[in-house]
Amino acid sequence: MDKLKKLLPHFVVLLAFAGISLAYMSPLLQGKELFQSDIVNFLGMSKEIVDFREDTGEEALWTNSMFGGMPAYQISVLYPNNWSQKILKIINFGIPRPANYIFLMLAGAYFMFLMMGVGWRYALIGSVGFAFASYSVIILEAGHNSKAHAMVFMAPVIGSILLTYRGRYLLGAALLAFFLSLEIATNHLQITYYLLLIVLILGAVKLVDATKAGELPNFLKATFIMVIAALIAVGPNISALWTTADYGAETMRGKSELSSQQESSGLDKEYAMRWSYGVGETFTLLIPNFMGGSSQGSLDEKSNAYETMVDKGIPKNQAKGIIANLPLYWGTQPFTSGPVYLGAAICFLAMLGFLVIKTSNRWWLLAAFILSIMLSWGHNFAVFSDFFFYYVPGYNKFRAVSMTLVIAQLILPIAAVLGLKDFLEMTDKKAMNQKLLIATGVVGGICLFFMGAAGAFFDFSSVNDAQLAQAGFPDWLVAALLDDRESLLQMDAMRSLFIILLTAALLEMSVLGKLQSKVALLLIGAITLFDLVQVDKRYLDNDDFVSAKKNKSAISPTAADQQILQDPDPNFRVVNLAANTFNDSKTSYYHKSIGGYHGAKLKRYQELIDSCISKTNLAVLNMLNTKYFITPNQEGQPTVRRNPLALGNAWFVDEIKMVENADQELASLSEDNFNPAKLAVIDKRFTDELNGFQPSFDSIAGIYFLEYKPNYLKYETEAATEQLAVFSEIYFANGWNAYVDGELQPHWRANYVLRSMRIPAGNHEVEFKFEPQVYYTGEKMSLAGSILLVLFVIGGVVADARSTKAA
Repeated sequence: MDKLKKLLPHFVVLLAFAGISLAYMSPLLQGKELFQSDIVNFLGMSKEIVDFREDTGEEALWTNSMFGGMPAYQISVLYPNNWSQKILKIINFGIPRPANYIFLMLAGAYFMFLMMGVGWRYALIGSVGFAFASYSVIILEAGHNSKAHAMVFMAPVIGSILLTYRGRYLLGAALLAFFLSLEIATNHLQITYYLLLIVLILGAVKLVDATKAGELPNFLKATFIMVIAALIAVGPNISALWTTADYGAETMRGKSELSSQQESSGLDKEYAMRWSYGVGETFTLLIPNFMGGSSQGSLDEKSNAYETMVDKGIPKNQAKGIIANLPLYWGTQPFTSGPVYLGAAICFLAMLGFLVIKTSNRWWLLAAFILSIMLSWGHNFAVFSDFFFYYVPGYNKFRAVSMTLVIAQLILPIAAVLGLKDFLEMTDKKAMNQKLLIATGVVGGICLFFMGAAGAFFDFSSVNDAQLAQAGFPDWLVAALLDDRESLLQMDAMRSLFIILLTAALLEMSVLGKLQSKVALLLIGAITLFDLVQVDKRYLDNDDFVSAKKNKSAISPTAADQQILQDPDPNFRVVNLAANTFNDSKTSYYHKSIGGYHGAKLKRYQELIDSCISKTNLAVLNMLNTKYFITPNQEGQPTVRRNPLALGNAWFVDEIKMVENADQELASLSEDNFNPAKLAVIDKRFTDELNGFQPSFDSIAGIYFLEYKPNYLKYETEAATEQLAVFSEIYFANGWNAYVDGELQPHWRANYVLRSMRIPAGNHEVEFKFEPQVYYTGEKMSLAGSILLVLFVIGGVVADARSTKAA
């Protein structure tokens, strides 16, 4: 009975978390769905893969619906032997998506705080601070579900590590293996990488502390068992990680063979740093509208822009339409859906925490927070960012460095909670008042300063404001917009100051004995929730939810799509110039597309886009079998144009051009005399495969396409002499095998991205099969890893329970 009483508050908190999550996204209870643009893109990019899975019960592992063809590893692949993926589907507890991610963030953070040894009231505050930080809802609004899912397990992993360092070796390691395995299974390696940075900082500080305290053996013991736990956590995910690593080396995140792209072994630096948080923009952590908010925000009728337009004689309805969608953001990022706001109360309490937290925790929290901020600045702090980009393993594989602020999103609530606990447990009231005054003065002073003096330091203009003039905005309207940006900053600074003073007042009342600390904590929790949710609603509110029917209609076929679908032969490609060709995958829902939407395209295909496709190189489009062009008409509606020069699925060539390197191979595709119907450009590394072959014209030779599946292609050939065939399929050596009459035969790359092979004289059956051994072997290893994980977790929990009972 006593145990049940102890557990009761936690059950109540979890129920409250479920209620809060559903209340925030209450339209889900009415059967509505959140419109998420990235999920719409996902539906397009995964359509062929999902259809194949439903029809056959098998994994395609490859799709031809985007970018000419690419592995499906980072689109939609199921790994049946990865039990961690199965667990992820179970622990939603029936809460509809995406409210389930908010609930899981709350629950995961709550678990972490309990592992830190704080009471449920403290844990409640920190959990709300982490889960409802604005970045959480902004990424959900956009459809970055896997990112949110990965963020869920950051806190439980940290909690498990801290529990292990506190001496609960077996239980801590078991929990670490469990939660880290789930973290990896969410398949957002960028978030996992940032979690690793926190762990390394935490470990380094713990090492120093253990050395100073003469407890190095205990530290080494805990660290060793956690390394074992981490390796076991990888086990179920081996198949997914191995396929990703195998594919990643060939993508934009791998090293290029072009001499002009040798600066980085990963992403192009400019591309990786494009979304860099401004140095001054960091104040959005405390003041949400410090930089105006969203790139497409709305103002009310009390705004300077609205009143100025009305004064200038613009009809009110027209003025309302204009203020409903204005570029309020004036920072240095290309655009943003909203700021990273961590909460005025959380920032204030974190500042208090850095003043009162015991040294052992203070330094790893402070170091991780500072690292997060400095990395988020990207090209705005190039000296630091360049060091990480060029010298820290793995860092240059990821883009949008502003995402490092997820570290701060986790760290500040921890600092706030530990600081609040240590503060309320102090007995020296004079010292308490001193610390409280410093924290209030610093954080509140920042708000007060920007309330009154922001105009002296900023002009509130943006590099993108030149586009307003091009769009027909008169100078007086731009000036009014700048005034509104200043007002937005001032009003939110005032708002944050009020929250800080209110929180400080509650703590002061507790110090003076006029308010029980338990009550003060609950009130602070309510303030934190109100503070964050009020800002969150600016970026994700009930208006973002639509009926399931309307949500599905977002990917309905256009008249152009329907016209193309009338073609009885679906084995061709389409380039959609009426959309954002290389950042939109709706076309892929209905056709095999030249374009698409993905952050990890094959590097050679991206280079082909940059050098040829984006410049409408018709020879290249023809060799990719681009049979239809979708272009906008004068009214902007998509129309169809058939390309009679598309070369089809495969053809024989009469000439071979051997080149020295990738530079020459790519450049050859842009030469005036390049005719892919007759000429194949081949890198000299494939010379041995062509040894003894002499191309010759054969008037009766033909190659015919017979059968298509995403992972299987079948052709029939006839020729009087040996021929060289070129296939309008993307070359990917790590899985595609070619067979002639059932016998494995070599094939190689031609024309920078396509496949080519020798075809013997006579009549033959040619097949291409996608058979990546990294997947099939990895699945066997994943099964063994899943079994080992279960045994390790159960063993650790049982052994800890026995040792605890014996003690």
